[in-house]
Amino acid sequence: MEQGSAFEQVTLRELEILRMVALGRSNDAIARELVVSRATVKSHLAHAYDKLGVQSRTEAVAVARERGLLPS
Repeated sequence: MEQGSAFEQVTLRELEILRMVALGRSNDAIARELVVSRATVKSHLAHAYDKLGVQSRTEAVAVARERGLLPS
């Protein structure tokens, strides 16, 4: 899969959660703020990791910033 097409597939909800991760929020804090379960947050993050080709929160935020999906 080409990188460009992978980045386009990141959903708005996944980006919203990545923004919160970039702010240092925990999965529990994100779940409370978005009124979803912790498992839902983890699922969105797992999908974002796959689409970005990463394996961690730190890496996901870095790649999303590199690609202009998140502010620097």
